[in-house]
Amino acid sequence: MPPKGTTKKKAVNDGSTTHTPTLAEQLSYLHSPRLFKNPNYTKNANRRTKNLKTVLGQERERERVERERRRQERDSRAMFIYGEVKKELVEANEEIPTYLSIEAPPSVLPQRHYCDITGLEAPYTDPRTGLRYHDKSVYELIKNLSPSAAKDYLAARGVNPVVR
Repeated sequence: MPPKGTTKKKAVNDGSTTHTPTLAEQLSYLHSPRLFKNPNYTKNANRRTKNLKTVLGQERERERVERERRRQERDSRAMFIYGEVKKELVEANEEIPTYLSIEAPPSVLPQRHYCDITGLEAPYTDPRTGLRYHDKSVYELIKNLSPSAAKDYLAARGVNPVVR
């Protein structure tokens, strides 16, 4: 190994030797034409990304404006033809359900519990650890779990783990 500060002199390339491409350079697609890309494409610098909440809010607002416009158009046509608007017909036609307009109340059925180990329905809960289990074979496994493993299972379910 040469001492520090000394460098090897490089051979001067007089142009007589040609560069032979390596296998990686031969197989590279870097310089080949990309037929799937539009060569005239330029990225719009003013375009900003929107999160899902913003997109859904804008969609709801657009649908509300569209419903209001249709209602006003229908009212003006109905007044012109009949002289008086029939409220029941207008209200029935106005509320056409869309994907965003359908809202359901919370279920009246009790929430289902699932086994922390297998993911099957869990009718039982271990009183010592608080883990839910499906049957006695899973209960045997839970009895042999260390407290730290039981805490991990409870944390995965989103429960504040308190193991006694």
